[in-house]
Amino acid sequence: MNIATHPFDALMDITARPSVVFVSGQGSFLWDNSGKRYLDFIQGWAVNCLGHSPAIVTEALTEQSKLLLTPSPAFFNEPSLKLAKALIDHSCFDQVFFTNSGGEANEGAIKLARKYGALHRDGAYEIITFQGGFHGRTLATMSASGKKAFEPLFEPKVPGFPKARLNDLASVE
Repeated sequence: MNIATHPFDALMDITARPSVVFVSGQGSFLWDNSGKRYLDFIQGWAVNCLGHSPAIVTEALTEQSKLLLTPSPAFFNEPSLKLAKALIDHSCFDQVFFTNSGGEANEGAIKLARKYGALHRDGAYEIITFQGGFHGRTLATMSASGKKAFEPLFEPKVPGFPKARLNDLASVE
């Protein structure tokens, strides 16, 4: 594919993007299709801060992909059991729930909180979130987010997310 004539409209807009097209990265730097180098201050975009192409990650992915790759959660697998054990051994928790994204993790937390409210708090389901907060791009997490730009996009919103103001205890009373 000739990047110079690539149809940028083939990708759905999720944010305003400049027309630069990146082709590689290493550490904190990216290179575009003309060879220009950029310092990447938003690598991972609220997900991770691993840098681009770190050797330790690419080596671990290569080795694991030779053994088992994306197994179904309907079955146990050794890597997830080992990671779960390591996480609970080094935290205050006794169980973990693996997800594929922050949005899915927040959806899981919403479901867990609502289930707890249904079972132990007479059906309570509201979860206080903050104005200006961001919790993901699923329907429930967009409803939980306090982003004004999200409000008109996907009506009706999932109910049960009253918004508080940061540093304003009265806004939650």
